[in-house]
Amino acid sequence: MLTRRDLLKQAAVISGLTMSGFRKTQAQPAKKKMHIGACDWSIGKSSDIGAFEVAKQIGLDGIQVNLGSEANNMHLREPDRQKLYRAESHKTGVSIASLAIGELNKVPYKSDPRTDEWVWDAVDVADNLDVRVILLAFFSNNDLRGDDRGKAEVIRKLKVVAPKAEKAGVVLGIESYLTAEEHMDIIQKVGSNKVKVYYDFRNAADAGNDVIREIKWLGKDMICELHMKENGSLLGAGTMDWPKISQTLMEMDYIGEGWMQIEGAIPNGADIVESYKRNEQFLKDVFHV
Repeated sequence: MLTRRDLLKQAAVISGLTMSGFRKTQAQPAKKKMHIGACDWSIGKSSDIGAFEVAKQIGLDGIQVNLGSEANNMHLREPDRQKLYRAESHKTGVSIASLAIGELNKVPYKSDPRTDEWVWDAVDVADNLDVRVILLAFFSNNDLRGDDRGKAEVIRKLKVVAPKAEKAGVVLGIESYLTAEEHMDIIQKVGSNKVKVYYDFRNAADAGNDVIREIKWLGKDMICELHMKENGSLLGAGTMDWPKISQTLMEMDYIGEGWMQIEGAIPNGADIVESYKRNEQFLKDVFHV
């Protein structure tokens, strides 16, 4: 269950915003607003249609859907399964916010030729599901830090698939431990406006990067979507300065593709639905969405 410490820290952040006048100065209605979703793997339903019902219980606007795994042959590529996902989205009122290929962390895009087909087909899946972002994960076996050969191979592969993504209007979002400058080096070498950064504040901070400097440096048009995460804590109960992040994004007039996805942010042993309800409310309070 949630600890008293987690709840007090989260409450303190929200209370501090009110006392500082941040709400008063930043709460003006915006012409556009972002929506709050969650990664299906973070709510215990990775690549599982049951994620829609859990998201509905939480009250989320949508979910980020994992394409599948090596074991199930990336099963969301199956047209019949796509129909089921569309039907479940309609039934629950929970949108399919974006796609992700998390299996790239195990079977690396930078070196395994099987992944070429996965990414290529994912563009079709995204287009069929009316999704605008595909998250490409670069962690664990797919980590690009200090791997110039791996980066070169990723650039080569993205040059092949980027024209297809452009035609479909689908963004390929790179999420990794690389710096903002390293991400931009890859993007510029690919030369496509449909290859962008998928920004995860917690991952960037853990890699030693200054998240405020980075998002300002990248600018609002180079970040396609956001992961909102703390490892082992509720949002607001960890070490990330979410009020400052919120203020910076507002000053940038950032909207991206319109989604922020909660990932993790669950205290050890806590209930997923209860934790995500609190995380969602925290984001609504701090980001005014």
